[in-house]
Amino acid sequence: MEVYGRCHIKGCKGQEPYVVGKPSLLMIEYLESKYGVDRKRICMVGDRLDTDVLFGTDNGLKSLLVLSGVTSEEKLLSPENAITPDYYADDINAFFAEETAKVEA
Repeated sequence: MEVYGRCHIKGCKGQEPYVVGKPSLLMIEYLESKYGVDRKRICMVGDRLDTDVLFGTDNGLKSLLVLSGVTSEEKLLSPENAITPDYYADDINAFFAEETAKVEA
């Protein structure tokens, strides 16, 4: 949520709002309790390092970055990038292939 929205909510309610979007822990805790899913069995798939992959790594999930969206392979492999997915693939269709590329640490 943008800063203006937070200030607006805080002004109306007198308290900080809960942020429940990626990469919030609240989101994964809800999925675990609602559906009884063990987070070790979840793979977060997305095209953004700073939200999708970070949500996975920060919350004990496996992560798969697809390169068909926001993040390029060049950005992923850049020395400046500090967020590393467990796996990456060209697009979501590659997720269903027998083998995907593994990011070497």
